[in-house]
Amino acid sequence: MELAPADRLKLLRFVCSFVWTDLKVTQRERDLVMRIVGMLHVGDAEARQVAAWLQVPPPPEEVDPTLVPRAHRELFLQAARLAVEADGTVVPAERDALALFRDLLGD
Repeated sequence: MELAPADRLKLLRFVCSFVWTDLKVTQRERDLVMRIVGMLHVGDAEARQVAAWLQVPPPPEEVDPTLVPRAHRELFLQAARLAVEADGTVVPAERDALALFRDLLGD
């Protein structure tokens, strides 16, 4: 699926917010995020923004599930699931955040 530049950045913003759910970002989570950056072929400026989100999470008002395009909801949900599973441990806060995200994306 091809994403417009704004949607690529939106997806990465959500992924970064999910890796921060347990309040720490592990190397495995960083590696996952950077693999997604590579797969999406983002530009240098976008990659720098993503790197910044791995240092400090994106502001909550910028990760509004209602802004996820309907056509990309399943992709965003899959990416969020990968993010919470990346470190090998899914804590209750991550499980709850993923369930809420899934519910908010619902049709």
